[in-house]
Amino acid sequence: MKSIKKSPLKIRKMKLLRFGRDFEPDQEVILRDYLAIERTRLANERTLLSYIRSSLYLLLGGIAFFQLKEFPNFRYLAFLSLGFSCVFFIIGVYRFMLLKKSLKRVYYKSEELENNVE
Repeated sequence: MKSIKKSPLKIRKMKLLRFGRDFEPDQEVILRDYLAIERTRLANERTLLSYIRSSLYLLLGGIAFFQLKEFPNFRYLAFLSLGFSCVFFIIGVYRFMLLKKSLKRVYYKSEELENNVE
């Protein structure tokens, strides 16, 4: 197991990026646990869709700011909006893939434990 360094910045980064990875199933997955995994998977998909929706709103806002010819100072706001749109989309996809991989690992590890018991 990896050791956590004493730096507060490292600890915050580890907590932010490593959600759900410290869970190790010690028994087989029963129906209640399987349904909880499914709820978590569906919530993860909803979160991804909300990141995509926010990204599209920022994209549309940036395009609208580009259309305002009477206010040339809004051009910077348009670029900022387009940049944040890309950042939101990338963060959303990254978090979706991270949690999806973590859920697969937990589910398959519990199946291995179940097969070893039999």
